[in-house]
Amino acid sequence: MTDTITSPVVPASAGRRVRFPTSMLGLVPFAAYVLLFLGLPTVIALVTGFLDGDGAFTLSNLAALGNPVVLNTFGNSLWLSALTAVIGALLGAVFCYALIGANPTGALRSVVDAASGVLAQFGGVMLAFAFVATIGIQGMITVFLRDSLGIDIFANGVWLYDTPGLILPYIYFQVPLMIITFSPALESLKPQWAEANAMLGGSTLSYWRHVGVPVLLPSFFGCLLLLFANAFSSFATAAALTSQGSEIVPLQIRGALTSETVLGQENLAGSLALGMIVVMIVVMSIYSVLMRRAARWQR
Repeated sequence: MTDTITSPVVPASAGRRVRFPTSMLGLVPFAAYVLLFLGLPTVIALVTGFLDGDGAFTLSNLAALGNPVVLNTFGNSLWLSALTAVIGALLGAVFCYALIGANPTGALRSVVDAASGVLAQFGGVMLAFAFVATIGIQGMITVFLRDSLGIDIFANGVWLYDTPGLILPYIYFQVPLMIITFSPALESLKPQWAEANAMLGGSTLSYWRHVGVPVLLPSFFGCLLLLFANAFSSFATAAALTSQGSEIVPLQIRGALTSETVLGQENLAGSLALGMIVVMIVVMSIYSVLMRRAARWQR
């Protein structure tokens, strides 16, 4: 009988070096930015919504969400965001459809893409000033309509500085955002689909009814939700244009943070932010589902 020398069993993982994925280094600045300016504020909002002024746990801040004033504020934000999202989505989709025949690398598409990219980010004080200078009480268009045509757009009150006055500025940046986000979906429509429809004797109407619209609907509603989220979270334009009151949630949060008259509800801003986070989570979850469905036709 001979003795056999067996070598110790070495785990397969032993001796392997854990390699740091260097290809991910480029994401470090973005990840740090997201953590600092999105993750950390979200955690703070979640935590402060359950704390009182002394740092003790309480549910009184959440109870404040049932206050009629707060409910009215959420209602204003919801209808304003929904209305501007629908109008922006429809107008943007029409513009995208009109650009189908344009050369993707031509001058027209380049100008439209560049202008949409700039105007989608044009907001805040600059946009508010532009509307005050054009359709404000002494704005250029207001004076022209009143003095030359006898039309007073403020005959029933100065609506520009109230919540209804935010509709036009919001649409101003919603339409370009729709063009940017919905154009890739229209470009994903393959010419072979139209050719197959024609070979089978289908008309243009049947193509859009059985092919175009079903393919584009998930993308359209996904972009619509993105516009809703964009309007729901907008702050700078509303803060610059409406100087009185806090009729939408972002302005209500600012009021809760800066007001000296809110006593006993020091962390009301945290509960309001918590309410916004819940709305945004629902909207973006549905958006993610729709975009995954739309991506099947864009491969």
